[in-house]
Amino acid sequence: MITKKKELIVTSALPYANGPLHIGHLLEHIQTDIWVRSQRILGNHCIYLCASDAHGTPIMMKAEEENISPEKLVDKYMKAHKKTLESFQVSHDCYYQTHSEENKKYSELIYNTALENGYIKKQNIKQLYDEDKKLFLADRYVQGNCPKCNAPDQYGDNCDVCGAKYEATELINPLSIFSKKPPVIKDSEHLFFSLTKLEAEIKKWIDESSLQESVINKLQEWFKDGLMDWDISRDAPYFGFKIPGFEDKFFYVWLDAPIGYIGTLEKFLKDSNNKASAKDLWSEDSKYEIYHFIGKDILNFHALFWPALLHAAEFKKPSNVFVHGFLTLNGNKMSKSKGNFLLADQYSKELDSDYLRYYLASKLTNKIDDIDFDLKDFQKKVNTDLVGKFINIASRVQKFLKTNGNKLGSDLEENLIDEFKKEAKLIFQDYVNLDYSNACKRIMKLADSANQYIDHNQPWVLAKEEINEKEVIKISSTGMNLFRILNICLEPIIPETAFKIKNYLNLTEDNFEHITVSVKNHEIQSFKPLIERIEDDKIDNLIEASKSG
Repeated sequence: MITKKKELIVTSALPYANGPLHIGHLLEHIQTDIWVRSQRILGNHCIYLCASDAHGTPIMMKAEEENISPEKLVDKYMKAHKKTLESFQVSHDCYYQTHSEENKKYSELIYNTALENGYIKKQNIKQLYDEDKKLFLADRYVQGNCPKCNAPDQYGDNCDVCGAKYEATELINPLSIFSKKPPVIKDSEHLFFSLTKLEAEIKKWIDESSLQESVINKLQEWFKDGLMDWDISRDAPYFGFKIPGFEDKFFYVWLDAPIGYIGTLEKFLKDSNNKASAKDLWSEDSKYEIYHFIGKDILNFHALFWPALLHAAEFKKPSNVFVHGFLTLNGNKMSKSKGNFLLADQYSKELDSDYLRYYLASKLTNKIDDIDFDLKDFQKKVNTDLVGKFINIASRVQKFLKTNGNKLGSDLEENLIDEFKKEAKLIFQDYVNLDYSNACKRIMKLADSANQYIDHNQPWVLAKEEINEKEVIKISSTGMNLFRILNICLEPIIPETAFKIKNYLNLTEDNFEHITVSVKNHEIQSFKPLIERIEDDKIDNLIEASKSG
């Protein structure tokens, strides 16, 4: 069990600020939040940060479509993202955006330091250019036939049919998605970060970090293929930060996006009236450990480019990067066009956040497997586990405490309670190890044991005779103590429900440190439903919402 108190900086990947959040975004934020809450419950100090990713051509195009400035677009979606994440009990200490003075400051600082240390070089490249739009075309903005298999309508970086990777300039019969005309090829001088110079340093960081096995395997594939220097500049027009010393060059969004973690930390420290700077907390000799939670699709940016960039700029590298798979919906990839898509706010209209948090937690392990959000299975699991097993413990014994003025007695089945306390430590170790699925299994196994204890002792039979009153109170008080331990164990997953239960138990300050002490001679409130079953109409509404996108 962890005993040494730690100082942690924890981040979730940055949602892109050009649309509302869908339930796929929630997988990562809920995964991170459970880990953060567990660490806090164990007494570790966590600064949990996130921001809306604000830069790049798609932001510029979306703002043009909505006839507003990119800044206003980013502000709009940042506020929407923050509100949505708060509705799912995601406990950020600071939620910000990457289009900020703080991020500009650190982007320039890190770039200039890397430049001074010899890790930035210039190189001429050929790019596709839309003459009508007056725009250099990113890979996603050009389509043509694959140069390997000739499949039509493929984007400028890889083929969905044969899996080949290539340069956009290699596409056969390319067309701009904007003008629908063939682009021209233009030469442009770009800035490159010398990733190849830092191969040994990245390998050293990988060896010293406790990365997931599949992450290490993927990284080894990239090393085997050979690392390439990284293009960190984009030509005007572009929404982002200008590169110091250039009028028409901007930092590529993936240069300043992860630096946004540091910019957000700076914002948090300012708002907290903390005299330390983000550089102090992110320095190479800082006592803080840094953890990033990301999806597998952005692994290269966080496990190759980011640690290399931090090293080049003399900042601390991450202690670990935790990677998860994708979220599918009802067995299929989420897709608006195919009628299989669910926004986070559409879910919130129907059901409480804790239901989704529990379901996702029950499936999340420390592997990078994709997870399916099956709505019927979701309904069954929540109703069976949270209502039928967990809450059922309290509802079964509460009525037998009425004769004692809703007060728990002093006589308890201490051996059984001690077993639950020991298991609670293992449950929190599962949280720390990112094996939430196993934690849920342990909790529900304990819930089964508590219900079996009540079944075996049959307080409803004993209560028929007054002579058994003390024994009935003992059984009921024991059951309520077991329920209280399970509530502490479930708190990282279902915080809103856990808070209601603490109020019901008149133990509002109850936490993991108190778990060693059983609750005796303690009055609780009258029982009222603490969580409700998910009814069929709610699931039907969600299914309809997912079809409409």
